[in-house]
Amino acid sequence: MRWQAASVIPVWLIALAGSIVTGVVSPREEYFTWLGVVAAAAVIATFALQLATRRPEGFVMRAMASIGVSVVILAGATGVTLLFG
Repeated sequence: MRWQAASVIPVWLIALAGSIVTGVVSPREEYFTWLGVVAAAAVIATFALQLATRRPEGFVMRAMASIGVSVVILAGATGVTLLFG
């Protein structure tokens, strides 16, 4: 189970760090453009990490967990930015 978490949690951290940096650094009118770039980076990181594990069993579940939680993180960051930005 440890290797499964090790291949999923870094993607969540990428999404969290990317959303924070995007919210702080990007101009307001370009926020959604850069948020899409963060989402794309999370998807690419998901597949890179999942392929690096070299374990086919559970691939779909790990990829779904990585991308799904990343989308929830990005949606939460969007809500916070819209409320307080």
